[in-house]
Amino acid sequence: MNKVAKFEKVSYLEFVQDYQATFKGMGLNIIQDLYDHIKLPKRATKGSAGYDFFAPFDITLKPNETILVPTGIRALIHEGWLLAVFPRSGLGFKYRLQLNNTVGIIDSDYSNSDNEGHIFIRMTNDSNEDKIVSIKKGEGFVQGILIPFGITEDDEVDTKRNGGFGSTSK
Repeated sequence: MNKVAKFEKVSYLEFVQDYQATFKGMGLNIIQDLYDHIKLPKRATKGSAGYDFFAPFDITLKPNETILVPTGIRALIHEGWLLAVFPRSGLGFKYRLQLNNTVGIIDSDYSNSDNEGHIFIRMTNDSNEDKIVSIKKGEGFVQGILIPFGITEDDEVDTKRNGGFGSTSK
């Protein structure tokens, strides 16, 4: 197996900024506890392709509700690889839990962004059966799979990233 990436926490300062921007009025003592208990993504078994990302807090989503989750995680990925993020299979199958961008693509240069490459997950309970999704703090809720990619022979891009969602189209 190729070892092509490493997960780590974003800095505490970045985590505080992102949580306070996402959840207005959240106290520092709560944010500190969330940060202290971040679990780095890991595979459940030797044969698992996906690295489970663990919920940093309890999540409850009624049908058609959406949440933005700052994970506190960044991925340092070798050039020529990407991290694709999907809902955990069981949550998608049982509850139609969807990522709002269908598949999250984390590029290898994202970790160099101003936000330290902080991975956010925006997801929606797309249940058409009135099912409520409940995910406990510390449970796996999405999975990331490292995938190699190629470029065209005439590719000459030398632009550098600085930002997250939509930053490459600015």
